[in-house]
Amino acid sequence: MIPAQNKLVQQSFAKVAPIADEAAELFYDRLFEIAPQVRELFPGDLTEQRKKLMATLTIVVNGLDNMDSILPAAAALAKRHVAYGAQPAHYSVVGDALLWTLEKGLGHSWTPDVAAAWSSTYAALSGFMINAAQSQDSAA
Repeated sequence: MIPAQNKLVQQSFAKVAPIADEAAELFYDRLFEIAPQVRELFPGDLTEQRKKLMATLTIVVNGLDNMDSILPAAAALAKRHVAYGAQPAHYSVVGDALLWTLEKGLGHSWTPDVAAAWSSTYAALSGFMINAAQSQDSAA
């Protein structure tokens, strides 16, 4: 991944962090709006899930400059998601919901460069996670 894009992702996420609760709520509302079929994969009360989402994003964003530090955790997360019923196709709708949430949360700070940085970062990480999940499936 490109260092300049990592910096854009980190700087923009720092602007979203103060509204973490609102951002997490926006994310799940949007996810269930565009992919209602995934709602059943989540608990009824999303309070803890929202916290986990923002904590995970914080770890990933902070670790972008040292990908080797976050890839094992990303692989483990992908493998856990398989057990919850996550499918490779879900990653694209999650990405759509995430980018939409960031756009809403950042407002005028959501520039084409920031959008491209987040899109590229999400594509790389979700691709890695899909591969990790599929390697678990083929090993099982």
